[in-house]
Amino acid sequence: MHVRIVGCGLIGTSIGLALSRSGFRVSLSDPSPTSQAIARDMGAGEIDVTDAPEVVVVAAPPDVVVSVVRAELDRWPGAVVTDVASMKQQVLDELRSAGADLSRYVGSHPMAGRERSGAVAARADLFEGRTWVICPTQDDDPGAVAAVRTVAEATGAATTTMDAAEHDHAVAAVSHVPQIAASLVAVRLRELSDEAIGLSGQGIRDVTRIAESDPMLWTQILAGNAAAVAPVLDALLDDLGRVRQAVTDLAAGNEDGARQVLARVIADGQLGHARIPGKHGSAPTTYATLVVVVPDRPGELGRLFNDIGAAGVNMEDLRLEHGQGAPVGLAEVSVLPSVAERLRDELTAKGWSVHE
Repeated sequence: MHVRIVGCGLIGTSIGLALSRSGFRVSLSDPSPTSQAIARDMGAGEIDVTDAPEVVVVAAPPDVVVSVVRAELDRWPGAVVTDVASMKQQVLDELRSAGADLSRYVGSHPMAGRERSGAVAARADLFEGRTWVICPTQDDDPGAVAAVRTVAEATGAATTTMDAAEHDHAVAAVSHVPQIAASLVAVRLRELSDEAIGLSGQGIRDVTRIAESDPMLWTQILAGNAAAVAPVLDALLDDLGRVRQAVTDLAAGNEDGARQVLARVIADGQLGHARIPGKHGSAPTTYATLVVVVPDRPGELGRLFNDIGAAGVNMEDLRLEHGQGAPVGLAEVSVLPSVAERLRDELTAKGWSVHE
């Protein structure tokens, strides 16, 4: 299959790398000659290709995606066209209003990304094990939907089908509002003293990780999905208002019910977090965590991995934290509860300092 990719940023170039690796013929197009050349040189596909593609993937910025989709539908009357914008209903509505041929358009959205942007940040494995949402409509030709699913699955993604409006409300809660929350927390760090910032641990790093995202891109995303984002923000503001009032009451010495409010918010957060799917989309799983002290020297982390593998234990997750001024790292190794005690004993026997 010949797949044409329009937009050689992080997502478009990563799709090209994944499809090229899977044996697809990929052609690339981008308004920036530099981005196009970088994507080609990385192995994402060819440029200056004139023959017709079977599928066009539009990976253009959200504020121009509709015009690009329309242009590709007109230019390639035999091709199926999909876009990978993170909002779907607005794109569909504008295409329908413009009289576009919706039988050949299938909206989609790969749930993958990085804090870095541009072709140089692209990875061939970006979509492996990730969900790729396909949003068909009653106007779509079944063959068009199948073609988009073939392309998505060839990148290593697992496809799922959702209505466009349902998709937009879902990503508002699991992607768009978390971006706002991370940025707002990170804003509070700007005026802290160096001494205060030096106390930063894994918690603040986890919460603010996505605050490094591209401001221009996220402004376009939030504007495009504003109708779905607004009610989620309203609910968040209601919760935050209750927390603020409880904290204010405690600061004033009025403890009547305030602690219960805080406890309920934390407990409800636990329940929500417990619903996040586990590895590879499986049911949520509770893991045991061992904290291993790792000397900050070349090869020590590799030695730890080798020792875990020699114990016959599969590492389910890993987080690495560095203490301020300490020449060690703390590796938080998550494993199945049934093997945690055995792994602790075996690592301890090999000289590791292990804590539960």
